[in-house]
Amino acid sequence: MSLLTLLVVIAAGFAAASVAALYSYGRFARIARGPESRALPVADADTALDRFVAPLLRAHPGETGLELVDGNLEAFAFRVRMARRAGRSLDLQYYIWEHDLAGRLLLHEVLDAADRGVRVRLLLDDVYSQSRDHVLLGLDTHPNIEVRLFNPVRARRRGLRRGLELLLRVYRATRRMHNKAWIADGRVAVMGGRNIGDKYFGASKASNFRDLDAIVVGELLDDAGRWFDTYWNSAAVVPIAALRRRRGKLRSVRRSLARFRKRAPARPYLDRVAEDESVQALLASAGPRHWVKDAKLVCDPPEKCDGQFADQWLRSIVGPILLSATQRLQILSAYFIPGPTGTQALLGLVERGVSVAVLTNSLAATDVAAVHGAYARYRKRLVRGGVQLYEMKPYRRRRRVSIFGSSAASLHTKAFVIDGHTGFVGSMNFDPRSMSLNTEMGIVFSSRELAADIEALFAGEIAPERSYRVTLDGRRLVWEDNIRTVHMEPTAGTWRRTLALAARLLPIEAQL
Repeated sequence: MSLLTLLVVIAAGFAAASVAALYSYGRFARIARGPESRALPVADADTALDRFVAPLLRAHPGETGLELVDGNLEAFAFRVRMARRAGRSLDLQYYIWEHDLAGRLLLHEVLDAADRGVRVRLLLDDVYSQSRDHVLLGLDTHPNIEVRLFNPVRARRRGLRRGLELLLRVYRATRRMHNKAWIADGRVAVMGGRNIGDKYFGASKASNFRDLDAIVVGELLDDAGRWFDTYWNSAAVVPIAALRRRRGKLRSVRRSLARFRKRAPARPYLDRVAEDESVQALLASAGPRHWVKDAKLVCDPPEKCDGQFADQWLRSIVGPILLSATQRLQILSAYFIPGPTGTQALLGLVERGVSVAVLTNSLAATDVAAVHGAYARYRKRLVRGGVQLYEMKPYRRRRRVSIFGSSAASLHTKAFVIDGHTGFVGSMNFDPRSMSLNTEMGIVFSSRELAADIEALFAGEIAPERSYRVTLDGRRLVWEDNIRTVHMEPTAGTWRRTLALAARLLPIEAQL
């Protein structure tokens, strides 16, 4: 048998095995699907959040109240407060929920809410969930909590079987749910870029993300509930109980969370929740500062994980908005890989007289060096074409000890603002994975006041103490701040440079 014939036989065998695996998984998912459920109806005075929001809606009919949250501790405190004030439902949708300090403290709040009679629907992407099956299975046995997973792997234990399943379903297995939403009583929501974990709330001792959420009340909440239901009841979602034969042990999960809450590292965060004046002011006053008539929640359909409905993907909504800029465009994106088409689009805006500025991570600051390597392919062309390019530093100042985590920083924000009036805050990066593989969500709005908040945030992040300005010195890239000018990736170690170079050379950009 010739080598070519052998390769053809192997390829045909793999294709047949993949088809069989996809059929088997699809049949399992159809049988395992949980019963449909919907967001619970709201009322004017049933819960504390009803009583807080109802007067605001009467004062702002047909409008959405929006408040940006860029502070990590403030973002943590608000989620805790929403869990504590919920009286009807918590609908929680996340890509990552870590089992660390912040993750366990928030799980404890969710469990407390369920004990009060609050219905909890917890929807997680499966990519980082397997190691915490015992916790999720335990929570799922609570009469008021149901846990479901997006696009899960049937083989729950690491090993050959799991690896084989991922290999045979590689096309679908790489498609993940990147959405983030915390919806309390169908009245108040937090949406944006933050997952649940220490580094999203300033608790990590290694490095913490700089991120952005939006607190939402009003008109947009109906859409938030509908989109959550769409995902919760979709064919891509499976109850965790259908994936494991053994039942979880709620009692042991409860004891573990209670013990952890009493440990010393938890106290500063719980104390900060009680002391957070910004959160207290928001809940005690007229609600969010900005009330917007033109605000829309935009989401990828869950069927994106099967490659369906491409004309409804978020990129088809966001793309035309970006290209509508006539004066200025400012983009904050943790992972920025514009590709040939995106690069040409940004350069086209510059040619039309639009001021285009982009902030992303430096190689030293990014948590994914491979993404930086792919982005680097387009950097010189963007700068030469007039795009103002900034890269966040890994430290605003020297590392210092803090009970609230490290001062090391990495950008995780996903936002843009156009012409000082139109903007976006959400989960979508400007990279191939967000555009074509992951499901994403975000809020598109038209408000000069809210846009000014994002522009002010952008101006603060690109300040020399936080970011480098990337320019050209002849044909060489230069990184500048007020202190120095360097001609190579600043403060990045050899290992990071090697990973970035490998990603730049290998044909893996579509997966990044």
